[in-house]
Amino acid sequence: MSEKLTPKKILFVGAEVMPFAATGGLGDVMGSLPAALRAKYGEDADVRVICPLYDKIPPATVAAMKTEAVFNVKLAWRNQYCGIRSIVKDDVTFYFVDNEYYFKRGALYGHFDDGERYAFFCRAVLDMMEQLDYFPDILHANDWQSALSVVYLKTEYGCRRSEYAAIKTVFTIHNIEYQGQYDFALLQDVFDIRPEFYTLMAYDGCINLAKAAVECADRVTTVSPTYAQEIMTPTYSHRLHFILARYSRKVSGILNGIDQVYYNPAADSEIPYCFSAEDVSGKAQDKLAFQREYDLPEDADAPMMAVISRLASHKGVDIIAGMLRHVLETHPKAQFVVLGTGEAQFESYFRQLEQDFPRRVRAFITYNRALSKKIYAAADIFLMPSRSEPCGLSQMIACRYGTIPVVRETGGLYDSIKPYFEDENGPHGNGFTFANYEASELEERVCAALALYEHEPEKFAALRYRALTSDFSWDASAEKYMEMYQNM
Repeated sequence: MSEKLTPKKILFVGAEVMPFAATGGLGDVMGSLPAALRAKYGEDADVRVICPLYDKIPPATVAAMKTEAVFNVKLAWRNQYCGIRSIVKDDVTFYFVDNEYYFKRGALYGHFDDGERYAFFCRAVLDMMEQLDYFPDILHANDWQSALSVVYLKTEYGCRRSEYAAIKTVFTIHNIEYQGQYDFALLQDVFDIRPEFYTLMAYDGCINLAKAAVECADRVTTVSPTYAQEIMTPTYSHRLHFILARYSRKVSGILNGIDQVYYNPAADSEIPYCFSAEDVSGKAQDKLAFQREYDLPEDADAPMMAVISRLASHKGVDIIAGMLRHVLETHPKAQFVVLGTGEAQFESYFRQLEQDFPRRVRAFITYNRALSKKIYAAADIFLMPSRSEPCGLSQMIACRYGTIPVVRETGGLYDSIKPYFEDENGPHGNGFTFANYEASELEERVCAALALYEHEPEKFAALRYRALTSDFSWDASAEKYMEMYQNM
């Protein structure tokens, strides 16, 4: 890449963004990547972000926003109010689409009219450009909720003005399982797509918004290189591999990073004791503090395993359940902590496990971001044996807090966690990995991690140092994204 870049105006479009309103990894990316681009490239990157103005956003934050424009958005026979509010954070301008009918709903997703809500949002994104006389060089849409911004741009808005026609588009697939699939009855009445684009929108017997965006976008990315390869196969693609294979020339994967300022054990106010790779003494104190607070035996030498996850089969919780009781029975000092909600059978399993091992297991069946940090800081071994994982952030956060991941070799887990081994050159890797989705393979790797912790503490300490010093910043990823934008 040349030293001096051509200045780029980049607009990120997505359904959620940290720290304003988010439910998962998409929100983390929408909050972190734009800031990383701005920090790395300064004036060469005019980076802006747009998402809905949900009622989950704190009132004080909303009060600090500036009103940029007020207009109506036409969607089929509807003509709805739209306000554009803005706030600047980390030198990035964040826009918010205001419409209480669509976005004052409590939960971000899961409503009967989500298709209509996000069609309105995508229309508002494109109408805003004309209202503000702001036309980005790159429109970077994320997941199915913003897919129509790419589709509308290519099928309609690009024919209106040359400024729209000049915009290049990126569509990022964060999780291919969710594609925005709807009945054809909604094509004109809800999505306001003309009949001549029926073929563009059609896939596998229904409307598929993600498929249409893949066709229309100039580039398609996923959140890790391995996931980009996996979704070309029937096993991982949820049937979208046919269209992805057709457009494979424009598909690539760039590994996500994490916000290393927010996740920084050396300066984290949400954990009792801070620590760093150079001085990990605070981590042992964090474990003791956690044990005291949650009535576990206070023992800095007791290995603590942890799971922080949605409790669902594809997250590997079924194979965790298939081996965990045996591990606890054969390692009498080991402790286990789980945080998350999900499928009823797994919530019940962990509650029962806590009853069966009342002095060694704690099950927090809830979502609690602050508690998650305490667990990351206190634990020694982190279990993440996902059946599929587009990128995954938890394994990176675990490393950041010196907690050794045990992961299955899939998607971003394969790209970020390298297996521990030693040779004449010393230790390698930053975690424990296994290939086949089997409880027996997970158990063997968990037991290997426990054995290293219990019997070779110096080697475990060296592995912990390697985990703590792993680079999961957005810096390298931001460079790859900027190179892609420049090449477009």
